[in-house]
Amino acid sequence: MTDEEYPLWAKSEKNTFDRLTASLQAHKVRLNCCDWLVGACSRKREYSSRRLTVGSAPTLKYPSNVICNQKYNIFTFIPLVLYEQFKFFLNLYFLVVAISQFIPEVRIGYLYTYWGPLGFVLVVTMIREALDDFRRYRRDKEANSQIYKKLTAVGIKNILSSDIRVGDLLFVEKNQRVPADMVLLRTADRSGSIFIRTDQLDGETDWKLRLAVPYTQALAADKELFALNASLFAEKPQKDIHSFIGTFSKTNEEGLQSEDPLSLQNALWASTVVASSSALGIVIYTGREMRSVMNTSQPKSKVGQLDLEINTLTKVLFTSVVALSILMMSIKGFTGPWYRYLVRFILLFSYIIPISLRVNLDMGKAAYSWMIQQDDEIPGTVVRSTTIPEELGRIVYLLTDKTGTLTQNEMVFKKIHLGTVSFASDTMDEVMTHVRDTYAVQTSSSSSSTPTQPAAITSRVKRTVVTRVHEAVKAIALCHNVTPVYEDVNAVGSGPEADQLVGAKCTYQASSPDEVALVTWTENIGLALVKRDQSSMQLTTPTGSCLSFSVLHIFPFTSESKRMGIIVKDETTDEIIFYLKGADVVMTSVVQYNDWLEEECGNMAREGLRTLVIAKKVLSEDQYKLFSNVHHQAQVSVENRAARVQAAVESLERDMQLLCITGVEDKLQADVRPTLEVLRNAAIKVWMLTGDKMETATCIAKSSQLVSRSQAIHTFRPISTRTDAHLELNMFRRRNDCALVISGESLEVCLKYYEHEFMELVCQCPAVVCCRCTPTQKADIVRLLRTHTGKPTCAIGDGGNDVSMIQAANAGIGIVGKEGKQASLAADFSITQFSFIARLLLVHGRNRYNHATLFLTAIRTTFVLHWNLSQQPRLFNWHLSLATFLNTDIISCHI
Repeated sequence: MTDEEYPLWAKSEKNTFDRLTASLQAHKVRLNCCDWLVGACSRKREYSSRRLTVGSAPTLKYPSNVICNQKYNIFTFIPLVLYEQFKFFLNLYFLVVAISQFIPEVRIGYLYTYWGPLGFVLVVTMIREALDDFRRYRRDKEANSQIYKKLTAVGIKNILSSDIRVGDLLFVEKNQRVPADMVLLRTADRSGSIFIRTDQLDGETDWKLRLAVPYTQALAADKELFALNASLFAEKPQKDIHSFIGTFSKTNEEGLQSEDPLSLQNALWASTVVASSSALGIVIYTGREMRSVMNTSQPKSKVGQLDLEINTLTKVLFTSVVALSILMMSIKGFTGPWYRYLVRFILLFSYIIPISLRVNLDMGKAAYSWMIQQDDEIPGTVVRSTTIPEELGRIVYLLTDKTGTLTQNEMVFKKIHLGTVSFASDTMDEVMTHVRDTYAVQTSSSSSSTPTQPAAITSRVKRTVVTRVHEAVKAIALCHNVTPVYEDVNAVGSGPEADQLVGAKCTYQASSPDEVALVTWTENIGLALVKRDQSSMQLTTPTGSCLSFSVLHIFPFTSESKRMGIIVKDETTDEIIFYLKGADVVMTSVVQYNDWLEEECGNMAREGLRTLVIAKKVLSEDQYKLFSNVHHQAQVSVENRAARVQAAVESLERDMQLLCITGVEDKLQADVRPTLEVLRNAAIKVWMLTGDKMETATCIAKSSQLVSRSQAIHTFRPISTRTDAHLELNMFRRRNDCALVISGESLEVCLKYYEHEFMELVCQCPAVVCCRCTPTQKADIVRLLRTHTGKPTCAIGDGGNDVSMIQAANAGIGIVGKEGKQASLAADFSITQFSFIARLLLVHGRNRYNHATLFLTAIRTTFVLHWNLSQQPRLFNWHLSLATFLNTDIISCHI
């Protein structure tokens, strides 16, 4: 029907229905828009993987590379600062009191007596926040203005760090900061390797080796990258700085496509520094998607017990003010506008709570923090958190790491055991003699033997002590990730001959000081590492000859595998050997059956030595080819790459020949023994949390006198069930005044079934040693102590694995050590050696705690003082304000 065919009443209803329908549709559209807006604002940021074409700009849009660490901007500065201030009850109370003076009915004085002090506090706070944010702005501007060289199809041009985009080809020179996450394509070194410093990223001071993509490194010139038909796949951005999964795909002229795996060794993360040579890489992540930015978070501010007590006292004083006001109203009578008089009484008594309290307290803390840093007896001490210096005087439990904290993390090779014979520091000359005799015989034999009869010792010859020593030393010299670095580049030359390297000053770089100690020992024995690159390794023998090996595969050490392996090929004999070294707990199931491994590892551990078990396995050509194919397929897989690679490696780790056990000593820090004794006499209970084995941890606890000589030790046996835990706890309950040694696995079982009972018993121990602890377990122990005892705790460490427990403790102390600065940067207090903690806790901490107690006494005095002053009618408002300021300010200055 048309509109003309409708009757008048029907047309009216139809128009009403149409308007209603249109209104509902419009409302539905508004609801959909609101839902979309809410969803867009609350939606969690999603990251995605990417495929980049080498030499071409990506089609998708990625975040800019602008670094912005500012806390405020021009619009949010005032609102955020005001919110941070008025979320505290004290400041909020005075704000309400000051605002009330704008109401004529309740005004009792001049506005300046209320707004003057409050405005002063706010202005001082805003100036401080503005200066801090301006410093951050200047640092950001300096980082964003750094100039880098970008490779383009028409040549090289300069580009600002903030203008870098995903897909750009960037040059990074020696000692230059990497501006964005990149994949290394080419280096100035022909081997395609460079070293980087990662101390600003993970806190580790040791140089890290990075390798260029072999295909692009082999190109004749940099400009050939634009002629490639190649692409790069990178996983989605994530926080883990210790892993990377990607592939490099290329298509040749015949149209055949092939893929090469990319791993962490091919990646350059932002905030690292190129330490050697120069690098050319392709940018894969920028801005908020970079690893360094994703791992950057604002640490939670720790609130000291003094601040909590002052907050509580402020509320108590406010309650007293209200009670006094009600009492005065009761005397006057609730007649007329009584509520107006009640508010006036509250305002009259408001001087009992001094407005200068918080700002003077903060000034006192800042002054005392400055005094700690100026103490000449603990040089190098840095106070990174000025809000909790008084907490140092309340510490009851001190939880410390072992390696690098109680010990120096300076490794010295002490012992080697071959099964039937062992050599210590006083018998190393015999090892040197055996190695020299072996290579002297081989040299003379090779000069007289025919090419068809090599001078190598065959398996048919009975293995004597000399051959076992030679095989063990050779394995130690080859199985590592150490690279020699020569300061005099001209002395090295460009040829592969080892004699060009002899006489040049050499330092060893590795990710672990243990490996440096082992390679340094082999050099002293006579088998020295003189050259190392991505695919080869060269050693010099005591006779001066050169041994060349091809590096076929390297399996780095991880905390999960607890072992490191390498496959090398002797270029003289074409023999392929798989070397493996690791902890005894994992190597026991890998090596052939023996009856001395477990016993000798225990003996070395009781001597306080760090042990490594070394084994080898000779591979045939067919075995190696089969493994290489399986390993390559696992490396190029995108899903479950780590598990597949590990499974491929484990296929070789069977029935290996046990060569030796090495023992390395980690020296104690200076004055560790007297420091621990002083802390123990001060009624501070010291716990040692370490990832080392139980025997080593127990030995260090005894040698450092964490456990006194006359003190009994209860060793918690390994448990796995609830019944075992119950029996062991009953046995431990019958022991009185003894130190406890427990493993991380047993600790986890006890906490799972008997948390309260276990913590009640452990807290009574004078000392506790927890071994085989993970970083998460260390932090959990700190939290359990705080929860179950309610006593202040302090955690001290020097490595990245100690950051969790440092941040979980009431007061965290970091040591600047050989493991890097990560713990120091994350801590509330930073020191240079463990012995400084005695003065930090017992002198500065105790004095600050005593002064804090005096400050609380001043608050109570303020209550009495203002109660008396408020009764004098001849005193004006400014008298009360001046008395309030002087009373708290004098005490703060004394603090």
